[in-house]
Amino acid sequence: MIIQLTEEMDTVDYGLLDEASKIVEDLNISLEHYELTKLLSGPYDIEGACLTITAGAGGTDAQDWADMLLRMYLRWGEKKGYKARVVEKSIGDEAGIKSVTIEFEGRFAYGYLAGEKGTHRLVRQSPFNAKGLRQTSFAGVEIMPLVPEESLDVEIPEEDLEMSYSRAGGKGGQNVNKVETAVRIVHIPTGIAVRCTEERSQLANRTKALNRLKAKLQVIAQEQRASEIKQIRGDVVKAEWGQQIRNYVFHPYKLVKDVRTGLETSDITSVMDGGLEPFIKSYLRFKHGNEMTLES
Repeated sequence: MIIQLTEEMDTVDYGLLDEASKIVEDLNISLEHYELTKLLSGPYDIEGACLTITAGAGGTDAQDWADMLLRMYLRWGEKKGYKARVVEKSIGDEAGIKSVTIEFEGRFAYGYLAGEKGTHRLVRQSPFNAKGLRQTSFAGVEIMPLVPEESLDVEIPEEDLEMSYSRAGGKGGQNVNKVETAVRIVHIPTGIAVRCTEERSQLANRTKALNRLKAKLQVIAQEQRASEIKQIRGDVVKAEWGQQIRNYVFHPYKLVKDVRTGLETSDITSVMDGGLEPFIKSYLRFKHGNEMTLES
């Protein structure tokens, strides 16, 4: 209406045009926010997120790739205003990292990041190869919500758990290097494993690891529409974790492409600097479309 009024006037009122532009911009932001609230309607979408990156096939290149993904997600969290905390990190043999776990605190962190689960593939000229040959590397990303302990309505029989203990390194005082405080728990029926090292005592790490396992099983049960934990199909879990979701090509051309949605961009620098929003929103729309198809 403001634009129409300016067109009918003898002279253009640039103040009105600026106001109209601001109104349209605010309206677009409101519409996008409304759409996202509709897309982020899962039972755990509003929670914070725990993201784990694990170097896959590719040796030193894969460990360096895992470190690059760590920076990408930390930059994304910074842009979104989330509080990000690296709670566990295993340094690579020559470069990069073997694995890392990050916690993102803030509303809808899990909803945004849930679609990042899967295998991320890198193609580039290897900086660790004297001949500069093209190298393909892989890293796996796992996501689970930071569900409050009182909301973890999961009972796991002791006989379904395999626990192991080891010494932990890093922050937490000298005690973590002298005593076996690190805890690893495997859910035997599904093969799902979690590890916790950040706390100073074995008991605290055991409690935290068990809560992470419960959160993981609770989410997977919901995804598989299983009414009980014992109904979770371990073979499906393994297949989903191994699913390749995105390619990052640095050489011989530059391209980032999501293999699920088909979205791609040649601005790989922006993506690696945390510019994941187009891919995240595209996947949320893709997922919502699939869910609507299944329901109809």
